[in-house]
Amino acid sequence: MSGENTIETLDGVIVATALPYRDDPSAPAGLAVDYDRFAEHCRWLVDNGCRGVGPNGSLGEYSSLTDEERRRVAKTAIEAIGDDGVVVVGVHGPGAHQAKHWAELAAEDGADGVLCLPPTMYRANRGEIIAHFEAVASAGLPVMAYNNPIDTKVDLTPDLLAEIAQIDGIVAVKEFSGDVRRVLEIKERAPGLAVVAGADDVTLEALLMGATGWFAGFPNVFPAESAELFELATAGKLEEARALYEPLVAAFRWDSRTEFVQAIKLGMEMVGRYGGPCRPPRGPLTEAHRAGVTADMERAIAALRQREAA
Repeated sequence: MSGENTIETLDGVIVATALPYRDDPSAPAGLAVDYDRFAEHCRWLVDNGCRGVGPNGSLGEYSSLTDEERRRVAKTAIEAIGDDGVVVVGVHGPGAHQAKHWAELAAEDGADGVLCLPPTMYRANRGEIIAHFEAVASAGLPVMAYNNPIDTKVDLTPDLLAEIAQIDGIVAVKEFSGDVRRVLEIKERAPGLAVVAGADDVTLEALLMGATGWFAGFPNVFPAESAELFELATAGKLEEARALYEPLVAAFRWDSRTEFVQAIKLGMEMVGRYGGPCRPPRGPLTEAHRAGVTADMERAIAALRQREAA
């Protein structure tokens, strides 16, 4: 793997990978990580046009893993992808020392970059946020900061990102606020920082405003179509991109909901992939949520089949 400290390293469609489990009474919650199936899934994503994978994100249920599992998940992705794509490992942690530790392990194991939230269990102030990212960047890999104010209660605003971008090694931001107005403001305030679309249901809008990457959830379900959407959008082919995006966006909206992990795993099942269960605290979808995901996915699948047949 390369690991060069350049913006280009973290551009393109990088999939926040869902994690498969298999039944095992001796494992936490009776579910063991299925590493062979995970490796196959990582290869499938890259073979279907995605630039790379992002293990150990929230979609990858990192907070439900043991330390041994978490490192092995990252190593599995790195070994599965080899030189055929990039691996951007989630290194989120409650404090800078934990996040730096995971970043150092990612560097040791051959990752191309890391994705990092601000402190995950503490509403950090500005100075603490800066110190957090300085610590993670000191591990030596390119860092994509992750702005998810919904879950962390910390908002990496454009003016704060301008300061974070001054840290050597911070090359990109995954923007998950849902406010596409921020794309241009971040580019104005931090012109050297790559802006990466973080919420699937505003991906096209973010790309049209100048985002150069997509750190994505639903490409676990639709990798080839997602790669095509990215190419159309970044090439400025708006009509073609809209025609592909609009039938998918109802399903994509589940990426921004509390049940996004379960929804994406159900979506995977509906296209013939393995999704499987989640570990606690995530439980199964309610009947109403399952019906909603199913209906949105059925419309998306039908539209893609019609498009393929045309």
